Amino acid sequence: MSKLRTRMQEEMKLRGYRPKTIQIYIAAVRHLAEYYRRSPEQIEPEEIRSYLLHLLEERKLASASLNQIICALRFFYIRVLGRPWKVGKVHFQKRRRKLPTVLTEPEVVRLLAAARDLKERAILMTLYSTGLRVRELTRLQPQDIESDGMRIRICEAKGGKQRYVALSPTLLPILRRYFRFYRPGQWLFFGARREKPIHDRVVQRIVGLAAERAGISKTVSPHTLRHSFATHLLEHGTDLRFIQEALGHQHLTTTAIYTHVSPRALSQVVSPLDRLVLAPPDRPD
Repeated sequence: MSKLRTRMQEEMKLRGYRPKTIQIYIAAVRHLAEYYRRSPEQIEPEEIRSYLLHLLEERKLASASLNQIICALRFFYIRVLGRPWKVGKVHFQKRRRKLPTVLTEPEVVRLLAAARDLKERAILMTLYSTGLRVRELTRLQPQDIESDGMRIRICEAKGGKQRYVALSPTLLPILRRYFRFYRPGQWLFFGARREKPIHDRVVQRIVGLAAERAGISKTVSPHTLRHSFATHLLEHGTDLRFIQEALGHQHLTTTAIYTHVSPRALSQVVSPLDRLVLAPPDRPD
């Protein structure tokens, strides 16, 4: 499949697909070929349909993963092979939306205090104060920290879009200390080799281990800090549209999930029953 792989890579690059998406799409086609043990060019539409049913019913694949595989196979057969998609109607699976895990503000304080050194503390504070995705954090460069305007430029945002987030006055002195001590080069948070950015998995491990040391029983990841950032902003009265811009969400409905996880916001909702003037209840017999 080497020639087909090259063609698929080229087609996706020409359309501006991100490297991670290219990797996932190529893997989806490769797994189809491995399942039938022959080139994907020789696989019939009914076989593709059976394969998708296998993933859904036997492998119990999550809806998001299955939808991504469907998109990958459609792209391959239509754009790479130039064939019509004859698999028939394959409906995208409805995603089951789980409420995100959110830390309380005291738990965030304990998490930040559990950092082992200045670099870990800077990473944890940056994640929580900005709501960045882990990929956005690891691709930050020193020049993205614009202290004059008190903002941080996000160049590696999802979908290739750029945006700005506010630079916290509490975070700024921590980053300045970090700059003086670590002297970062191209990447703000570099990895084992200074010319390479810190790996996403390293950041995930830093967050998870800090949560363990802080005695937090919840499963905590960088995305947990993103959820906590949004929820705490909402609880303190920040407009939902501002939170949408800060998170880089395309649709407000995506951001609105935080209205369902904020205990403080929920406690401020007045039931319509409480607005009624009712007669006192009858005395029991």
